[in-house]
Amino acid sequence: MTGLSSHSTVRFVLASASPARLDTLRRAGIEPEVMVSGVDEDVVTAPTTAELVVRLAELKATAVAAQAGPAALVLGCDSMLDLDGAALGKPGSPDVARARWRQLRGRTGVLHTGHCLVDTATGQAVIEGAATSVRFADVTDAEIDLYCATGEPLAVAGAFTIDGLGGWFIDGVEGDPHTVVGVSLPMVRRMLHELGHGLEAVGYPRPNRRGN
Repeated sequence: MTGLSSHSTVRFVLASASPARLDTLRRAGIEPEVMVSGVDEDVVTAPTTAELVVRLAELKATAVAAQAGPAALVLGCDSMLDLDGAALGKPGSPDVARARWRQLRGRTGVLHTGHCLVDTATGQAVIEGAATSVRFADVTDAEIDLYCATGEPLAVAGAFTIDGLGGWFIDGVEGDPHTVVGVSLPMVRRMLHELGHGLEAVGYPRPNRRGN
């Protein structure tokens, strides 16, 4: 096995400001540190959506790894929806979000999420991409206006969520649903193994303090 021992807990750093990614990891028994990379996503390009999210994940992870110190595992992620070959990120405004949903309704898109895991102790990195098909409901104009007025779709990839207010308008997914939320737990587990770590190295399972 390479890297830090899988029998000792190491710092696990999430190189993302996404509340959904942080919540997904917490619900899965891990409490990561959060360090935002500061990468300017708007200047990064790639031939396909799948390549773009992987490139952005790598840039985020390596930027944070350079600051995280010599004994950390740093996870960078990025997500975008591909519709007809176009990469759809965060709408940013209600008008763009409404237009986006008029494109999406009744159709199927592919949500791509790039992952990059860096072991700062060895300098090794594993880079992977995951894709999940998303079937959008044939929503009405009134439903689009109602959803966009909540503000939620403005700041999420593809202008939707499956684990929040947008769940009403998603007919189904084919693939790992966590990919759509922004981080594929099975993929991160495999990446940890590739770097020589078990889940216990990143603090799994975190004690459950919710009570009965």
